[in-house]
Order: sequence, then structure tokens, then C-alpha cells
Amino acid sequence: MGTTVMYASVSVDGFIADDEDDPGPLFEWLLSGDVPLDDSGVLKVSQASFDHVRPYWDAIGVTVVGRHVFDLTDGWEGTPPSGIDHVVVVSHRPAPDGWDLEAPFHFVDSIDAAMALAQELAGDRVIEVAAGDVGGQVFAAGMVDEVRMDVAPVVFGSGKKFFGAVDGQHILEDPAVVIQGERVLHLRYPVRRASFQ
Repeated sequence: MGTTVMYASVSVDGFIADDEDDPGPLFEWLLSGDVPLDDSGVLKVSQASFDHVRPYWDAIGVTVVGRHVFDLTDGWEGTPPSGIDHVVVVSHRPAPDGWDLEAPFHFVDSIDAAMALAQELAGDRVIEVAAGDVGGQVFAAGMVDEVRMDVAPVVFGSGKKFFGAVDGQHILEDPAVVIQGERVLHLRYPVRRASFQ
């Protein structure tokens, strides 16, 4: 079974978007370098960011998102982002009318169903859980092995929280990775399992 990672770009005060769902300057680092991160030619990062992010993206088998993220991105027009094989969408609503049912998107109605399906689809590859409300639920349920953050040098003051509605204390291990890129600090924290007891 693969590792489950909760991931997003985040402000230094812990937000993944402002109150209107705009990530604003959180993604500046994806345009601040000269090393292409993917085949689009749009995303260009520093060499340090490329060396950290590209192998991680290549290891992802499944991304788990909430319906809100799916709707905001228009379902990535039926093509999972960053070359990921499958997207599992946690939603109490079915796929949108006219949705291509052959697209590698799977709609389930709970985090338990999402994680079970993600494990089946991912095999030994990484399961990525998008930070925010659904990610926070998966984290609070003790199903996340690692927290990855791309911390951007911006303070939002309010907005959409990285950990969603998590309101209890959870202890992470010391960072396993700390990498400075251009306009970003990449962090990886293993989750301390005892914090969920």
C-alpha cells in the first residue's frame, strides 16, 4: 500500500486560498524559475523546486479532492492534473450532467469510501489528498502518513484553511525535508501516529 500525503501550496498563516477561493500569489513559485516542471511549458520553477516536486508528482497514483475543488477547476476538463492516473471526488452529488463517464474520475460519498477506492486504484503508488475540508477530514481520521506544504511568502489573514475544520491538536514529526526554492519553502512532515490516540 502506498503512502497517503496531504498536500497544497499554503500561505505562511495557513491558508490555501482567500475567502473567495482565490489562491492569488500562492502559485507564484510555479512561474518563478527557468526549469519546466511539466510538458505545458507554462510551469517553470527553480532547479531546487523541480528536484523536489517532479519526483513526487511522478509517484502519485491517485488524488482525492472534494466536490468544491472539482467544481472550481471544472473537473480539469476530464483530464487529471499533473499526469495523475485517477481522481477520486468526495461528493454527495453525482457527476455533472454531460460528464464523460470514461474519464478517470470516481465520485464517492464519504472519506472512507474515497480512501478505500484510492488505495485500490493507487496500489503501491502515492495517494495524494488535497488540503482543505476533505483533506482535513482524512487527516483528522488518522489516514494521512505525511503532510507536504509548499509555503509561499504571503499572509492572507483569513481564507480557506490548509487543515479545513480540524480543531484538535495533532503533533507532526520534525520535518523530514526542508527545501528553499524561488518564492517557496517546501516542507515534508511525517505524521506522528500517537497524536491520533
